[in-house]
Amino acid sequence: MPRMQEGNLSVAANSTSTNRVAGLTHEFLDRPATLILAAAAAAVGVNCSLLVAGVAMGVDQAVSQANRFPLIPDDIVASEEVEGGRILLRFRNTTGAAVIVHWLIDVTYL
Repeated sequence: MPRMQEGNLSVAANSTSTNRVAGLTHEFLDRPATLILAAAAAAVGVNCSLLVAGVAMGVDQAVSQANRFPLIPDDIVASEEVEGGRILLRFRNTTGAAVIVHWLIDVTYL
């Protein structure tokens, strides 16, 4: 099972990150798969959006404020079967200060 992950992503105050999976090996899924997104932030106020092939798996979903690397199943934000396509993952900070985010996406090809 491939995993894409990032720790210590700093999301600036009142801003949205770039696509966090851009350039990673499994950014483009060439066949059906099950995706699990888990995320945890260092403070409240971070939301995430996950789209696959333009279909929303989660839009502006609140992220756990556990201040550690995400644990499965505790910090799962989305878990879906998808047909394939490009993954787009962005984080939005709604606070007035930068917040650290840790995330992972597990890909299980069907």
